[in-house]
This record gives sequence, C-alpha cells and structure tokens, in this order.
Amino acid sequence: MPHDIHAMNEKRPMSLFYFSITLAIASSALYHFVAKSTPANVNFTVSLLVTYAIAFVVTLFTFYFFPTPNGVLAEIKQLNWASIGLAIAIVGIEFGFLLVYRSGWNLGIAAVLVNVVASLILVPVAIFVFKDKISWVNILGILVCLAGLVMLNWKR
Repeated sequence: MPHDIHAMNEKRPMSLFYFSITLAIASSALYHFVAKSTPANVNFTVSLLVTYAIAFVVTLFTFYFFPTPNGVLAEIKQLNWASIGLAIAIVGIEFGFLLVYRSGWNLGIAAVLVNVVASLILVPVAIFVFKDKISWVNILGILVCLAGLVMLNWKR
C-alpha cells in the first residue's frame, strides 16, 4: 500500500482526493464550533451518548454511498485492533475538547495548538512506522509550525 501522496493520487479519482480533504476540513471546523457550543452544565457522558447515537444513525446512512457487497459480517471479520484504538482515541478527543473549552480555552488557539502538536508527534511515526518520506520543505514547514506554537503562546 503506497504512502506517497502522489502515488495514492494516481490510483484514485481527483474528485475523491479533493472531496475527502474538504470533508475533513469542514467537519473539523464544525466539530470545534459545536464542541465549544455544548452547554457547560450538561454532563459529558450524556452529551457523548447522544452524540454517538446520532453518529451511529448517520453512519448507517452512509451504507447507501458505500455498500458492503459481501455483507457487514464479512467486513467485521476483516477488522483489526485499529477499530478499538480509533474508538478510544475518538472518546479521548471528545472528552478532551469538551474539557478544554469548558476550562476557558480560546476556540482558535486550542484547535490549532492540539492539531499542530499532534502533527509534530506523528512526524516520527510517519517516518519510522509508515516509511513516509520527508523533504527539506517538510522540515521547514515543521519549523514554521513550531514558530507558530511560540507565537500562539506569546504573552502580550
């Protein structure tokens, strides 16, 4: 399975390439707006139970666009540990951001800080586990991200 974005792009339609990143960006922005708008007096667990119940229904709806020709059970049998890890990560992100916003973090600062730091943590993982290649331009971008973190936390 290629990890090079150009090799991946050659094997997938351009519409999926741009749609997927647009969906991820729009959903991330919506996520942070909604998480910051969640009432502070609501119990975290109740909020997330409702969220995941609705997410379950929305996910069922996506079968219309991405059917399973061999059936759901056949697909479930192909899963590995990553589904469990993703579930744990999602719950951690949800609880984490609800706590972040309830504790008074600024919407723009918190989202940027978390995403930049998480990306920086993932650089060695990308290189050593997934064998992704990193260029001097990528390294320069990482340094710009680090400078951005300093600027985000700069006291006025």
